[in-house]
Order: sequence, then structure tokens, then C-alpha cells
Amino acid sequence: MATQRILDFLATRRPDGPCLVVDLDIVADNFNAFRKALPDSSIFYAVKANPAPEVLKLLASLGSNFDCASVAEIEMALEAGATPARISFGNTIKKERDVARAHALGVSLFAVDCVEEVEKVARAAPGARVFCRVLTNGEGAEWPLSRKFGCVPAMAIDVLTHARSLGLVATGVSFHVGSQQTDTEAWDAAIADAKFVFDALAEKGIVLTLVNMGGGFPTRYLKDVPSAQAYGRSIFAALRRHFGNALPETIIEPGRGMVGDAGVIKAEVVLVSKKSDTDENRWVYLDIGKFGGLAETMDEAIRYPLVTKRDHDEMAPCVVAGPTCDSADVLYEKTPYPLPLSLTVGDEVLIEGTGAYTTTYSAVAFNGFEPLRSYVI
Repeated sequence: MATQRILDFLATRRPDGPCLVVDLDIVADNFNAFRKALPDSSIFYAVKANPAPEVLKLLASLGSNFDCASVAEIEMALEAGATPARISFGNTIKKERDVARAHALGVSLFAVDCVEEVEKVARAAPGARVFCRVLTNGEGAEWPLSRKFGCVPAMAIDVLTHARSLGLVATGVSFHVGSQQTDTEAWDAAIADAKFVFDALAEKGIVLTLVNMGGGFPTRYLKDVPSAQAYGRSIFAALRRHFGNALPETIIEPGRGMVGDAGVIKAEVVLVSKKSDTDENRWVYLDIGKFGGLAETMDEAIRYPLVTKRDHDEMAPCVVAGPTCDSADVLYEKTPYPLPLSLTVGDEVLIEGTGAYTTTYSAVAFNGFEPLRSYVI
């Protein structure tokens, strides 16, 4: 949220145009909260959430590992001070030449979810460790991950068996319960699926050692969310319930939960209008929208806190939209957003909780608007 450090930065620097400001103190606090909540799990920060060099360097210095979705992210993590052993190539959709490049850089841990991907890794990174991603239903998540990634647990058995036959090290199972997951119990069924795969492969003489429990840890937007400690208690209880005393090595991959509440976007009101004399709702147009970094407002899935200096005035619902010439660039219309009736052109709006999935979603000069600028303090 808008820490005093962020407010002071905006007041003294007065940057022009929309921009994101990230407070590293909050990132450090979040990392330490995850480490305390799940002390026996390795933290692999999801670089895609916010790859700012300052964020990566801080996390590397604190001992974080890194979940990378591309060769470019791997190179960023290495540049920030991570060793190859602290990096996972966690994307299940990889070009073979990218697997080879990652392997050449020293990365030895790869995600797969089908036999075809296993065959790529076997050719390009012989002897590497692989974990297979299994499907989850995503219930309870505000940004579910659908069926694009993963396979059913029964297929994971075949995938890892095939990996072993090709000389790879079948290491374990991964899953992701959906981004902005507000149900602390969501990990239970997925951990049960992991145990099913562990047991089936043990019967084949293949001993798995790793459960990658993914991300999904939320940040606070308009509603309170459980603490990292609450998730830690629930996840550890599920591990003990299904694995007993033979607990596997575990990984968590926080992204949004690590940096979301550390960032605030400064925006400006460009226009306030109505569509007719009888229109109940004003339209408030900001200088940032879906294509400027707020893509997660798609289907109004993520409702960011909007804060203005006029919030003590009378409020009324309005439609909030971005500045581009694309009709899809509307942030909140199905559920209008309450904003001050006195809000007017040129007023500043702070969009809180925007430290994750904003700069990386920002388009490159769509309609001539520059990509979202970022300041890390």
C-alpha cells in the first residue's frame, strides 16, 4: 500500500505520467514472513511478478531462489546474484533451444507436464532434474490458471516414468492452486494428488523427493486476506496429513504475495463525463488502463484500491476506464467503482497493491503511450 516512503517520493520527485513506485522494505518484510511461515520450504520468487533488478538483487541477498519462465528471466536472476542451483525453469512450455541455453547457464531443474516436453529436456539438458505439474481446479482463486498448464495425476506418473527412461532425474511434482488464492485450505487436495503420484512411482522403483507447491499467496486489495502464517499452518498440516513423517523437500513460489502490496501506481484523471443526461454513472478516465499495466482488471478479477485526496467527499459509483482507443480498455463497469463526486480532471489517483503483474503487463507504446515507468526505493 502507499507507505510513507512512497508518499514522500511522489511528493518530492513529482514524476510525470503514470508510474509505479515499489518500496523494498515491504518486499523484505514479505520475504521474511514467508520464511517464518514455512521455514522448511525453499522460497523460489516468481520473477514474472516483478523483475525489477533492485527487487531481484534484494531477494538474492536475502537467500531467495528464483522461479523463471524464460531464458531472459534466468539471465536476470543470475545478474542479480543468484547461482544456477537457485534457479528453476518453471515454465512447462519451452523451446528446445531455450532449454539448451538454460542448461548451458548451469540450470538443472525444469518443469514438464507431458512426454513431449520431457523429450525436449532429455535432448537439450541430459541428466537434468524434472518435476511434473499436475492440474488443480483453482477454486477460491481470484485469478484462476485454468487448464493451460499441467496434466492429470495419472498422466504425471507416465510423464515421470518416461523422464526416468530417458536418463533424466524424476524429482517430483508441482502444482499451482491459482493466483490470489484466498482459501488457505486450497493446497490440501493438490498435496493429496502429489502423494498419489509419489506412491505410484515408488511402486515402480522411482523415488520422488520434491513437491513444488507453487504460488497463489495473495496480496491485500479491497478485502483483507489471510496472513502468510495462516497459509503456512494450513499447508504444513496438509503435508503432515498426507505424507506423515516422511515429508518431502518442498518449494513455494510467491510472486504477488511477495511484491503486490509493495507497489503503488500514481495515475491522473484525464476526463470525467457522462454518456447521457440520464446516465446514473459518471465515466472516469485515467491515464493508465489495461494496456498500461492493469491487465488483471480483465473480467474485473482484481479490484485495486483507488485512493484520492478527495475521499472525504460524497462518493458515487462510476465506470473507470483507461486512455486508449480500444473499447476493451475499461477497468470497472460491471461493478461500478465508488469515487468522489468532486473528482475532476488533473486529480491524482493512487492505485494501491500494484507491485505485481503491472510493469510486466504494460504494452510497448500502444497508442503511443510509453510503457509503465517504475521507481524502486
